Amino acid sequence: MDKPNSYYRRLRRGPLLVRLAIGLTLVAGGILGFLPILGFWMIPLGLAILFIDVPAVRRGASRVRAWARDRVDGWRRR
Repeated sequence: MDKPNSYYRRLRRGPLLVRLAIGLTLVAGGILGFLPILGFWMIPLGLAILFIDVPAVRRGASRVRAWARDRVDGWRRR
């Protein structure tokens, strides 16, 4: 596993409840993406914030990242 970069460490210093509240709010707002101002772009941003603290999301993000890396490597080999 890669070492966390300085940006990740800086985010970890913030209060846990604030990060969780922001992440959950963004995901919930993304579900209402059909409304003006709110958008589906909020879901991945909220998941990225939750990725910092929630192990289940972290595992899922790691799997998606590995899958994407394998796909890109396959495309490059063609």
